[in-house]
Amino acid sequence: MTNTDNLSRSELSVLANRDALEIAPGRLYLGGQWRDSDSDARWQHLSPATNEEVTTIADASATDVDRAVGAARRAFDEGPWPRLRAKERKALLEPLIALLREAAPRLSRIQTLENGMPISFTSQYRLSAAVAADVFDHHLGWIDKLGGETYPQYTERSDLQYLSFREPVGVVAAIVPWNAPVLQLANKVAPALAAGCTVVLKPSEYASLSSLAIAELIDRLDLPPGVFNLVTGVGATSGEALITHPGVDKVSFTGSRGVGGRILEASGRDIKRVTLELGGKSPSLVFPDADVREAGKAVMRMIALGMSGQQCTAQTRALVHVDCYDEFLDGAREIAASVRYGDPFDPDTNASPLINKQQLVKVLDYVESGTAEGAHLLLGGDRPGDALSAGNYLNPTIFTQVDNRSRLAQEEIFGPVLAVIPFSDEDEAVRIANDTEYGLAAGIYTTDIARAFRLARRIRAGAIGVNGYTFMPNAPIGGYKTSGLGREGGRTALEAYTEQKTVMIETGA
Repeated sequence: MTNTDNLSRSELSVLANRDALEIAPGRLYLGGQWRDSDSDARWQHLSPATNEEVTTIADASATDVDRAVGAARRAFDEGPWPRLRAKERKALLEPLIALLREAAPRLSRIQTLENGMPISFTSQYRLSAAVAADVFDHHLGWIDKLGGETYPQYTERSDLQYLSFREPVGVVAAIVPWNAPVLQLANKVAPALAAGCTVVLKPSEYASLSSLAIAELIDRLDLPPGVFNLVTGVGATSGEALITHPGVDKVSFTGSRGVGGRILEASGRDIKRVTLELGGKSPSLVFPDADVREAGKAVMRMIALGMSGQQCTAQTRALVHVDCYDEFLDGAREIAASVRYGDPFDPDTNASPLINKQQLVKVLDYVESGTAEGAHLLLGGDRPGDALSAGNYLNPTIFTQVDNRSRLAQEEIFGPVLAVIPFSDEDEAVRIANDTEYGLAAGIYTTDIARAFRLARRIRAGAIGVNGYTFMPNAPIGGYKTSGLGREGGRTALEAYTEQKTVMIETGA
């Protein structure tokens, strides 16, 4: 059942909201000025909910990217930005916090327009401009506190006094995904600017509108020209030109493992610094002593509601003890039945379409593969009715009795598909949880605190939630294994945008 059962196909449209938001064709922001692209190429932005054309954005050419990097390079090498006093840099950036909070309602609507996520979800704290403001607030608070160290004399062989300093790494290429563009922009741009770096931002072509809107806010600051720049376009053109540009010192990227591998390859030539968050196939471990039905609901919310499983930290493998398997499934089915697709600007809509038609085809292929590999399709695997046929919708899907070596359990699907795998004891659960190339996140559902700590240390993943999972600006998040390199959030993130320099002084003592 969806909230569009009585709508005709023609009644579901996002164009009125586009017009109310006054969305204009996207331009580039280079050296402190809005400019047209050097190229006539444009990216046609389609709404995932209806596949209507929303607008077009510039597909930046290699020349455009070179101008952006050149502006950032000059601002870093010749401008005052990296050499400002801590208080001065903080004062220039702080007004953005209030601007983000003021713009929060509009930015939530823009995210809904560009990636199809319901307004009921984009307005929530963890995806809104409110959390982006807090990310900036947290990192700006470190500007006057992030320093080096002094080191005591180690042996009588040297009278040198050793000191270390933290200095900005240089020009940063920040590449933002489509599924949480406001939050991810803040996660990259805030620590980079706070550290004294200059930035060239490249948002996903599937969600550039919110980044353009935030760039308009940054344009209202008194930053020196070139400190912040924005180029839009597809990965094969603007993205490739940015990651291979010799003027870039560091690449910070969130997205697919395949693109992350390409960034590592390209960065190797110039030994660029990298921070990579590359997805996951995260497990949830559910034990009989937990509130099992609520655990089923919690896991299925990540899969079926909001982003419809299109987030890297989603616990898409549910490892459930055999003694509570059916109870878990009861909770998961309850959430699946509560999904309401439809107009993403309707507050009653609670789940998203897939980001594009190609992703829809890909997820449907996984459904077919799961059945072929012998898993039991408990529910879903099909598309909603005619009222939603123009959009990229797929009904919430649950597979049971899944083999952990199957594609369903090993590959990141990025859709509303849950693989449920039984286990008999703790050791088996840990073995299955760690039997993956990924290591981004995991969930543990138990009331036994000793078990929770024990398993949290044994699971090879960067972030472990016990009976719950969320993100906070002051805590580091990142992956083990192929889920990435480095961390975002907290002091750790800010340090990743610095180089550590050691100075040795002859004291004559």
